[in-house]
Amino acid sequence: MPLKIYDKKLDYSYTYGVFPTLDLFKFKRDKIVRIILNTEGIRNEGYHVLEEVCKEKGVPLDYDNKFIKSISAKDNTYAVGMFRKYETKLAENENHVVLVNPSNTGNLGTIIRTMVGFGYHNLAIIKPAVDIFEPKVVRSSMGSFFNLNFEYFDTFEEYQTRFSNKPYTFMLDGATEINEVKFEKPFALVFGNESQGLEAKYQKVGQSVYIKHNDEIDSLNLSIAVGIGLFCGSKK
Repeated sequence: MPLKIYDKKLDYSYTYGVFPTLDLFKFKRDKIVRIILNTEGIRNEGYHVLEEVCKEKGVPLDYDNKFIKSISAKDNTYAVGMFRKYETKLAENENHVVLVNPSNTGNLGTIIRTMVGFGYHNLAIIKPAVDIFEPKVVRSSMGSFFNLNFEYFDTFEEYQTRFSNKPYTFMLDGATEINEVKFEKPFALVFGNESQGLEAKYQKVGQSVYIKHNDEIDSLNLSIAVGIGLFCGSKK
């Protein structure tokens, strides 16, 4: 596969950074196409670990400082992993996170990292939505991306035809404050996008929830709201 700047149409993507690339080895080694290293990272301990792992596993290894600098916005990107895109399926009878029309790559990656940190490994994404294979998503997940099941759905109704998880819809005008909610497993924590949240129709879907905050702000950042929801859900 040629080394190109990432495009959604490609059937492969990249990890940016040493540690996300090590997690690529840990969880999805069979999807690796090649590893590219920046020789400026020779003092980085993980850099040499990648060299050894590539030799041990027979993974193609290249050194190309110019290419890495052309695709990564950060100067300290010392490793890039090229990997084939793949499909996963959400696990039944496990808790899910459902994101309706997420549009920000950094938020999505942070949400993925937080999900895995709280033991959630199933993410449903309702279209239209950001490309989960965008390298910025992978990087901001800090490698947690590879320890996650995810699926795209055309509509929330399509998701519901597949799964019977009880929905808890997070809304500014939700009916119940989150500390009063008794989460019934398996559940689905449902969040809208960064700019509009969930439509009014979601008030009638499952149980609507709000996170109380003072009136000095309009709303919480999506990734923060998801983190609070994950924490509260994991306590029950």
